[in-house]
Amino acid sequence: MTEKRYDIAIIGAGPGGYVAAIKAAQLGKFVALIEKDHLGGTCLNVGCIPTKTLISSGNLLHQIKRAQEFGIQVKETSINYAMMTKRKDDVISTMRKGIDTLIKANKIDLYQGHAEFESPNTLKVLSPANTYIHAEKIILATGSIPFDVKAFPCDHVRILDSTSLLNLQEIPKQLAIIGGGYIGCEFACLFHELGSQVTIIEALPSILSTQGPLISEFMTSTLTKRGISIQTSTKVNGIKASKKDVEISLSSGSIKADYALVAVGRKPFSEGLKLEKAGLKTDEKGFIPVNRFMETPVKGIFAIGDLTGKAMLAHVASHQGIVAAINAAGGEEEAHYEAVPAVIFTTPEVATVGLSEEEAKAKGFKTTVGRIPFSAIGKAQAASETEGFAQIIGDRKTGQILGAIVIGHEASNLIAEMALAIENEIPLECVLQTIHAHPTMAESWHEAAAVALNMPIHLPPRKK
Repeated sequence: MTEKRYDIAIIGAGPGGYVAAIKAAQLGKFVALIEKDHLGGTCLNVGCIPTKTLISSGNLLHQIKRAQEFGIQVKETSINYAMMTKRKDDVISTMRKGIDTLIKANKIDLYQGHAEFESPNTLKVLSPANTYIHAEKIILATGSIPFDVKAFPCDHVRILDSTSLLNLQEIPKQLAIIGGGYIGCEFACLFHELGSQVTIIEALPSILSTQGPLISEFMTSTLTKRGISIQTSTKVNGIKASKKDVEISLSSGSIKADYALVAVGRKPFSEGLKLEKAGLKTDEKGFIPVNRFMETPVKGIFAIGDLTGKAMLAHVASHQGIVAAINAAGGEEEAHYEAVPAVIFTTPEVATVGLSEEEAKAKGFKTTVGRIPFSAIGKAQAASETEGFAQIIGDRKTGQILGAIVIGHEASNLIAEMALAIENEIPLECVLQTIHAHPTMAESWHEAAAVALNMPIHLPPRKK
C-alpha cells in the first residue's frame, strides 16, 4: 500500500463532506476526500435529489389533472414510469459529474474505497485506493442509513426501505407505508398521485408528530381528503412477504399490499471506521459528540452531518462542513442552529424554521402570531393554489421573529425569507416595511407580519 500526507482528510463525499473539502481547499489546505461509493452521498444518490426528481414528475401530473380549471382541455394522459425513473437517474448522473468537476477544479485528491482509522492521524483506505493517509486533521462525514426493524427486516423485494423503493420498476397498485414522518408522507403523496392506493400506518397518535399539532392536523385532514388512508395509534406486529404481495399484521387487524415501505427514520452510520483506534466512541444512540466548533472529544478530529445528531438534513451537513473546515484550517467558527429551515415535499409542501408557538411559549416568550390564509393572496388565487397559509411567530415585547410555518404552494422557497430574518434577528416591523413584489406568494409574509402587529390590510382587524 502507498502512503500520502495531507493537511486535512475527509471521510464521506456527501453534502457535508464534499462541501467541507472544497472549503478547506479554498483556505489553502492540501485535502484528501475519501468515498467508498458514489459522490454526493445519500442526498444525491438515494435521498433528496432522486425523491424530489420523482416528486417533480408527480407535481406536473397533479397540474395536468387540474388543467381544466385553467381552461385547458387535456384529453388523455399516461404515465411511463420507466421514463420517470430514467430521468431520475440522469439527474443523479449529471450532478455527480458536477461534483467531480468541482473536486478537480479545487485540486482535491479523491480516493475511492472504505476508510478506517489506524491512529488519530492515520487512515487506511482499502481497495481500490489501497493507501495509508496521514493527516493533521480529519473530518468524519459518513452520514446515516435507514433503520431496519428487527421484527420485519427489509428484503428489498416486497419489504422496502427508502433506498430500495427508488429501484422499483413498477407503480404499486397498493402501497403500505410504515411510518408517518416526513419520508413516509412524501412517498405517500407521490405514489397516490401516480395512482397507488396508499395506506400510512403510524404507531403514534398522529402523523408528522414532531412538527407539532398545527401541521399534523392540517396535513392529516388534507391527505385524508385526497384519498390517502391514515391509520394512527397502530402498531405493526409483523410483515409476511410472498412473491406477489405482503400481509401486514397490525394491532387493529391486518392489511395486504403489493409492497410495504418501512420509513421509520434513519440512524448514524459509523460502521467499520474503527473509531476505537482514534480514541473515539459513539453515544448510546450511535452519534459522535461534537462541540460548537464541530470538534469531537479527540483534538483534531471533527464530525459533521447526520453523525452528530444535531439535525439530519443535508443543508445542516453542508453548514457544519464549512464550519468544520474553517476550524480544521485553524479558524474559530461556530455552528448555528437557530434558523434551520426544514421542508417536507408533500402535496402541499410544508416548511418551518425557528420556534413553533408552543416551543416559544415553553421558553417563556409572550408571543404574537400572524397567520394569513393563501386564499387572501392574489397570486395564490391566480394560480389556483389557495390551500394553506403562512404564519409568523413573534415576540410580543420586542417584535423579534421567533419562528415561521408555511403550508402550501412554493413553501420550500418561501421559507428562505424567514430563515434570513430569524438568523439576522430582523423584527416584524422590518418585514412590514419591506416592499414585496405583487402579485407573488412572498407577499404572504408581509401580510402575516401585519396580522402579528394587529395591522392587517387584507384581513379584517382582530376583535379586541
